[in-house]
Amino acid sequence: MFHQRTFVSVAAGLVLLATVVGTPAQDRRHQPSPAANTLVTANPSGWLQTSTPSGSIDTANPFFQSFGPNGRSCDSCHRQAQGWSITPDELRQRFASTNGNDPIFRLVDGAVSPRADVSSLYARRIAYSMLLKRGLIRVGMPMPANAEFRLTRVDDPYGYASASDLSLFRRPLPSTNLIWLTAVMWDGRETVAPFKPPMDAGINHEDIIESLASQARDAILGHEQAAVAPDASVIDRIVDFELHLFTAQLVDQDAGKLNAEDGMGGASILAQQRFWIGINDTLGGDPTGDAFDEKAMRLFDEWNVPGAQFSHDRGERARAAIARGEQLFNTLPIAISGVAGLNDVTGLPVIHGSCSSCHNAPNIGNHSVALPVDIGIADASRRTPDMPLYTLTNNATGRSVQTTDPGLALRTGKWADIGKFKGPILRGLAARAPYFHNGSAATLMDVVDFYDTRFNVHMSGQQKGDLVAFLSAL
Repeated sequence: MFHQRTFVSVAAGLVLLATVVGTPAQDRRHQPSPAANTLVTANPSGWLQTSTPSGSIDTANPFFQSFGPNGRSCDSCHRQAQGWSITPDELRQRFASTNGNDPIFRLVDGAVSPRADVSSLYARRIAYSMLLKRGLIRVGMPMPANAEFRLTRVDDPYGYASASDLSLFRRPLPSTNLIWLTAVMWDGRETVAPFKPPMDAGINHEDIIESLASQARDAILGHEQAAVAPDASVIDRIVDFELHLFTAQLVDQDAGKLNAEDGMGGASILAQQRFWIGINDTLGGDPTGDAFDEKAMRLFDEWNVPGAQFSHDRGERARAAIARGEQLFNTLPIAISGVAGLNDVTGLPVIHGSCSSCHNAPNIGNHSVALPVDIGIADASRRTPDMPLYTLTNNATGRSVQTTDPGLALRTGKWADIGKFKGPILRGLAARAPYFHNGSAATLMDVVDFYDTRFNVHMSGQQKGDLVAFLSAL
């Protein structure tokens, strides 16, 4: 099944969901019911598809089982309809229906502080505000031993964080499309070995399994507060379930079916995507020796029809916008500067690239080797009042920086790693707002606006709209 340099899922033979027709925002009579097809769920942009080998979601898998006293399971933070992550909208529904007592609302990491008051409904609403506003879990991590820097000041609005337990508010990453990961967790802390070529010139399957097994055990012991981890056979079943989930947008509310008219949207097609560690690497790390191709996304090439934007057919205009967005993703010039992990590594103060320079894995959208970078998301200049702010001082130089999350540096202890995070896989984006590790972008338009201002791209309104249309179709 895991052939050298290529991967074909056992789900590849699944029949595409021909029942999915219509435009969900326009005509509810033509929508497939999630109850009628458990692989298809609604989201604000249309319909999301998850592909599995069996053609159904195995809810008997221990992924859906609670192993600790607080009632949580993997499913508490990784919900199918939310792209196998969580969203504030759905969390607010859970809060309202349970008076804030759903298992996800627990002091251990769901609250702004482990000492928060949860004695009343009002108190719980305040305690779990980061979940309810941004879908953020509090990750508690200490300053690393023998770090190149020290913590010299803490400004925590919740009065808890310290050098022994920094409060880091982060989005749960999707538990789907995992076969293409090159780092596990935002800071890569569950990655058992660096996913770098040449490795096996393919998918390092054993390292992925070991990394995900470690992540599952730690989640059960930490998030679920289990006294002991379940035995290896249970962990193996969870990992096997996750590794065979493939998720992508299948229907766009305006463009219709994303696998129609020679489009290649949807999870069934995604499950067949070719990949190996280092494929199309921007920095020349492809073990095949092939050069980087900026046209990393080719899902909707056939929708790039001249004059389609003037069509009287709404669906045709929408498909044309998605195709234009794909072209912009691949080729819109971006002068990449000030990005730690990229400019400093190459020695180039400016790299003339595009979105695909960092999101280079073909039709997947993450980086095909581990490439944690600092694009400024955690900078003090972008801090909001609900986020802690940490002042870190270099032991050797005395220089100080302020950040809401030191990122990779809390794992490595390296000054150069402050603020670095991995880029996530982009498929299924429409279902899992908000975006970035700290949920600072409420919408995909906010994501586009961030890059536009961060790198002075000066996009037009149409270019922004086309990029959002494309990202929503992934």
